[in-house]
Amino acid sequence: MQSKMNEALQYIEENLGLGIDEKKIEKIVGTSIYHFRRMFSFLSGMTLTVYIRNRKLSNAMFDLLREDVNVTDTAFKYGYSSVDGFSRAFREWAGFNPSEVKKQNKKCLKTFPKLTFQLTVQGGVEMNYQIVEKEAFKIIGVSKKVPIQFEGVNPAIEQLANSITEQQKEKMQQHANIEPKQVINASYHFDEGRRHEEGYLDHMIGVLTDEGGPFKGLDVLEVPDHTWAIFSSQGTFPKAMQETWAKIAAEWLPSSDYELVEAPEISFVEDYSHLDHVYSEIWIAVKKKNEKSIWK
Repeated sequence: MQSKMNEALQYIEENLGLGIDEKKIEKIVGTSIYHFRRMFSFLSGMTLTVYIRNRKLSNAMFDLLREDVNVTDTAFKYGYSSVDGFSRAFREWAGFNPSEVKKQNKKCLKTFPKLTFQLTVQGGVEMNYQIVEKEAFKIIGVSKKVPIQFEGVNPAIEQLANSITEQQKEKMQQHANIEPKQVINASYHFDEGRRHEEGYLDHMIGVLTDEGGPFKGLDVLEVPDHTWAIFSSQGTFPKAMQETWAKIAAEWLPSSDYELVEAPEISFVEDYSHLDHVYSEIWIAVKKKNEKSIWK
């Protein structure tokens, strides 16, 4: 998997100014573009779209140092539809206008190097997980579109949690009839910068149910039949859960016969009363590589 990921990055590098074909990436890595995008974000701590944008702007920086290169040609070379759009993106990234590159002291120029993945599967590291087939269910709760954030507490999710009313909590408890039968977090509809600059996702705090409803006052997310890889961990919160996410991305997914499918990523914490000994689970929907996903 490491060599395929790096081959895909090299393809991206060679086509920054030509347009990147997602079908070509799928062919290189042998998995869906969804799996590649999520793997990339897990491993790099940024979305693929942000990485590509930063590589374009970094290359543009060095192009503009040449006497025979102008801002207009550079903008169109890297796929921007207007000089204004390119200039705005460049200014936000570099801190000055592209027309000012030649005037800058070279020590002040910004660069963003090409990534290379070096994955190491650690032998003997125990991961507690099970592969489970689950019939369709619903997640009911409260949801909000939030910025994608890879480190620290996401304030938008914190704000969402604080917005839940007592009536909504009671309603969720009333209908929670699928394990774990308690509040979970679900992230889905990842928009990794294709419509928003840095990327957004939908986040729901809720419970699982197979009841028909109605669920007045709550948002409803339909989740079809899936195979789920369910990882459990126990230890200091949030360190143990964060380490489990890291192992899933860097060790389990690259070496397993499974790839991610487009479905909510679910997590829950059993009890926050003793933060040095917390049980938690992470659920990711998967399929055998080269199998067709049923997600719509």
